[in-house]
Amino acid sequence: MHLLLLSNSTQYGRGYLEHALDTVTGFLPAGARLAFVPYALADHDTYTARVRSALEPAGITVRGVHEHAEPAAALKDADAVFIGGGNSFRLLSALYRTGLREAVVDAVRAGLPYMGASAGTNMAAPTLRTTNDMPIVQPPSFETLGLVPFQINPHYLDPDPASTHKGETREERLTEFLEENDVPVLGLREGSWLRVEDEAAHVEGARPARLFTRGAGPRELAAGTDVSHLLRTEPRFDAPAR
Repeated sequence: MHLLLLSNSTQYGRGYLEHALDTVTGFLPAGARLAFVPYALADHDTYTARVRSALEPAGITVRGVHEHAEPAAALKDADAVFIGGGNSFRLLSALYRTGLREAVVDAVRAGLPYMGASAGTNMAAPTLRTTNDMPIVQPPSFETLGLVPFQINPHYLDPDPASTHKGETREERLTEFLEENDVPVLGLREGSWLRVEDEAAHVEGARPARLFTRGAGPRELAAGTDVSHLLRTEPRFDAPAR
């Protein structure tokens, strides 16, 4: 499989995908026809136009799958698929409703390059359980695409020792997840991403990632770190720690 899983598509002070544009255009085939999945936001046309504006100057043709009479069939004419960010629950619900969930899995496992950002990166994991989003709709299941066997937390935020906010930190929430599930979680800070090429996986980007595993403290993973071992994960969900 060929996966590019971005923590974020927008970076402070920069245009859409600008912070990762060289990586994105290097990942996509030259002159690619890109099937864009805009279902994480309500306005599909405006969202698709934003992606076109960012990528078509690089020679990439962008078509929203919602523009096709059968969204899942749009993958047949594409050289790659990109699932954009927004609300993960709304996105997953739409993937089930349109048949894209199964179609994307089949196409990517057959070799179609997959790019995700934020919610689209959440979709690559086995379940929705480590998203940051509010459940504004109820999908049929939390089961996502399962392109990788471990969980991902895009937009990972470090605890701020100076903050007066008393709600849970992201680290505390992920620790709670590991109390109930024995599955590694890769926290991708904004500006970082995961690249998977067949049996190899590496952390890339401008910032390090953070890896959470049951029974161990979080580990910092600098850009370039080989995390291929995570692809051999055997996830155990609903396995409370004793």
